[in-house]
Amino acid sequence: MKKIVTIVGARPQFVKAAVVSRALQNEGIEELIVHTGQHFDANMSEVFFEEMQIPKPKYNLEISNLNHGSMTGRMLEKIEEILIIEKPDFVLVYGDTNSTLAGALAAAKLNIRVGHVEAGLRSHNNKMPEEINRILTDRIASVLFCPTDTAIENLAKEGYGNFDCRIVKSGDVMQDAAMFYSKSSDENSTILKKLKVDSNSYILATIHRQENTNDPQNLINIIGALNDISSQTTVILPLHPRTRYILEQQGITTLFKTIAPVGYLDMISLIKNCSMVFTDSGGLQKEAFFFHKHCITLREETEWIELVDFGYNTIVGSNRSKIVESYWQMRNKSSDFSRNLYGNGHASETIAKLLANL
Repeated sequence: MKKIVTIVGARPQFVKAAVVSRALQNEGIEELIVHTGQHFDANMSEVFFEEMQIPKPKYNLEISNLNHGSMTGRMLEKIEEILIIEKPDFVLVYGDTNSTLAGALAAAKLNIRVGHVEAGLRSHNNKMPEEINRILTDRIASVLFCPTDTAIENLAKEGYGNFDCRIVKSGDVMQDAAMFYSKSSDENSTILKKLKVDSNSYILATIHRQENTNDPQNLINIIGALNDISSQTTVILPLHPRTRYILEQQGITTLFKTIAPVGYLDMISLIKNCSMVFTDSGGLQKEAFFFHKHCITLREETEWIELVDFGYNTIVGSNRSKIVESYWQMRNKSSDFSRNLYGNGHASETIAKLLANL
């Protein structure tokens, strides 16, 4: 039986791993999950494993709240120890976090093959820690599972045709998850009732990227814009614990509704029923598209460029007036969301079947 060690540590990775783990089981592959602990808050970690029925991690490294170098180094050390014990055929990593890079590095140094889910994505901004993580992980990986044609084109431009690796257009596993858990969200989520909001009566916002949270002026601008918009419509912001702490430290006042982080089923409900999304998250940009919502991205660039090209997404950075202006431009916009940009909901099956036969 083929054996795979999956490395996860951050909230979006739990979502992706949930659907891939199910597909791996269907292919008869033994999977062991290592949780690095990068997201340690119960609302951002444990609830995902419970409500999404992800197999419990065999190992939890509890490594969090450190600088990038320290965090990645400690993860690398601990993951290496685990891989020496478990001797897997493959290590599977997701996305672009410190957990992703540490898992890939540990495997590569032990000559264990690496599969990278969400390979080939580029923001072309090397100041983003995530950009460095994804570039280095791609270069290490044996199999690069690309969600889009753009991702494959990025790898081609970087000369990956000359490297000893396999490039696969798998589609996006987050679309698999969105489709699979949508019905469960309808049946089980009570978040709208708790918040006392109606469908299409509010904007959903998230802020967590370091370029926004670590720059007081960027954060002041974004919160100021959301305060302005909240005078026109309800704004709901599930607040990352780190962002909440920084807001308190900086004395930045929010005039809209902030709530604790929510589980995936509640988050799906919030996305499906909002009128628009404001975010600096990569994953939420896609989820907005999956559920036919326009998105305003609070960054200077995006790795999901096709969303911008087709008018589903607009990039505004942290410019207060531009954020507000984009809200007015997007609020009544009509778009065709039927384009198949991210596969047909079978990305996880594609990944599992390929791994079973390698």
